[in-house]
Parts: sequence; structure tokens; C-alpha cells
Amino acid sequence: MHTTDSVISVTGLRRSYGRGAAAFEAVRGVDLTVRRGELFALLGTNGAGKTSLLEVVEGIAPATAGEVRVFGLDPYRRRGQVRPRTGIMLQEAGFPSDLTTAETARMWAGTLAAPRGVGESLDLVGLGHRHHVPVKSLSGGERRRLDLALALMGRPEILFLDEPTTGLDPQSRRDAWELVRALLGEGTTVVLTTHYLEEAEELADRLAIMHAGEIVRTGTVADIVASEPARIRYRTDHAALADVDRLSALPALTGWPRADATGVLLESTDLQATLTALLAVADDAGARLTNLDASSASLERAFLAVAEESAPPVPQAVAA
Repeated sequence: MHTTDSVISVTGLRRSYGRGAAAFEAVRGVDLTVRRGELFALLGTNGAGKTSLLEVVEGIAPATAGEVRVFGLDPYRRRGQVRPRTGIMLQEAGFPSDLTTAETARMWAGTLAAPRGVGESLDLVGLGHRHHVPVKSLSGGERRRLDLALALMGRPEILFLDEPTTGLDPQSRRDAWELVRALLGEGTTVVLTTHYLEEAEELADRLAIMHAGEIVRTGTVADIVASEPARIRYRTDHAALADVDRLSALPALTGWPRADATGVLLESTDLQATLTALLAVADDAGARLTNLDASSASLERAFLAVAEESAPPVPQAVAA
């Protein structure tokens, strides 16, 4: 059971690069909170501003405007008090490649006040048997596991995970998920960025989707999925089943039915009600629906909708 107190609070956060007319605003007035003991996932389209946002929250960079508090403190100005209580797993850590896995872990432990043991940390991520191997000889997935081991070494209260399972095979990814679940069970707060939507669906208590420097969707996975309609697609040779005026009378539709050379598309807030009525119409007309596909809303659909809403229009040919 999660408590409701927030350990991260962001209000009106802005972050810009450059000055004057050449300035670029990467984060544009973001508000969010992360509650103690939850996993908060931050998703975003390419260039959405996730990294710029997290660098401010992690205390790596200052905000241009707005307020950020971690444990009630400014993470940049009070970095010495905040940093020992957090763990950060970056996309690329850049450790010396000639050191062994164990030597790298010992080096990192020397920067921490009360670290886990080297063996314990490596065992947590399944690298205990690779302690003697140089970092340069590790696979990409093993390097990600080493990054995770070091992020966990200080027993953080808040763990920032930036694309933690990139390069992992499916089983190693599942193992990483189980480790994260165990940390959550112990009360660790986790902030996750990932391109794997399945990962967010599996792990997140709440999530936000960023685009163009702003948060455009936020809530539980169920909340965000519920904002998208279910879809029914099919092809038919029967005129009645391609008649959008007639189809518009079907129950629970959102928007107007679409029919073109690729088939018919219906969007619905109640997939069962719409599909049942559609099949009844087809049965009454003696029509057969081919390539019939009925799918519930999904996080992937919601994510793609964000990208599609902001995509530039396709250029139209101009008649001579």
C-alpha cells in the first residue's frame, strides 16, 4: 500500500538551452508529483524533453524557471543532502573499460557512505559469476546490469532508471522487472524512463507521457488507456456494411465511421456493444466480414495517438 506523501514535487518547471533568439526550451512548464513507494514511469516521443526534465530532478542541472523539490529540498542547490539518498542509472555510465566488474564496483563503493557489499550488489543483478571479467569484455546487456548494480549499491530511497533494460534479452529483462518489484516492496521509490511500453504497463503505478517539452497525458495505466477508444476493422463487399450513414447508428461509437479502399474502421467506447450490434447487422444482411479485427484500447494506442496528434501534416500535391 503506497503512502500519499510526495517525495518529488515539480511545479512549473522550465529548462532552456542557449539565450536570446537562439534559445531552445526543452521543458515547458511541467507539473508532476511522485509519491513515496510508487513506480512512476515517464514516457515520451523522441526529443520530448524527458532527459532534460530528469537531469533537473536528479540535481545534475538547474531549472531555468519553476520549482523542484526532492525530499523537500532543491536537488541542485542542496545536492550534498539529496544525492546520498538517490540512485541513478544513466543510459550510459562510461566506466573505465580495463577494470574488472568487481574493481568497478569497489571503485564506486568508495564514493558511498554505507554501500552494499560488492558481492551482494553483483549478485542482485546476476553478475556475481562475472566479477573477474573486464568491463570491456561484458556484453551490452551485462553492462546494463552492472549499471543497475551500482545504482543500487547505496541503498537509495529514490531510484532513477533511464532505459534500464535496453540491450537485455527477454529473460534478463524479466529478471530486472522482478528485482524492481522487490525494491518497490521494500519501499523504494522508482522513477523509470523506457521505450518499452510493455515495461511501463507491467511496472508503473502511475505514468506521464511527454511531448514537445510538456506532459500531455498523466495518470494510472488504466486511466490513460481509458482515454482511447477500442477499434473494429473489417473488409466487406456488401454495400450496407460499408454505408457510414447506416453504421453511424451503431451503439457506443466515437466519431464517424470511416470507409475507404482499405476497409471500414469503427471506434467505440464499448467494444462488446458495438461489435455485437455490428455482427447482428451483418447477419441480417447476409453479409460476410473479412479481415475482422476487434481490439481494446492499449497504452501503445494512447502513446501513438500523442505522436499522431502532433505530427506535421502530410504535404499535398499542388495541381498545375
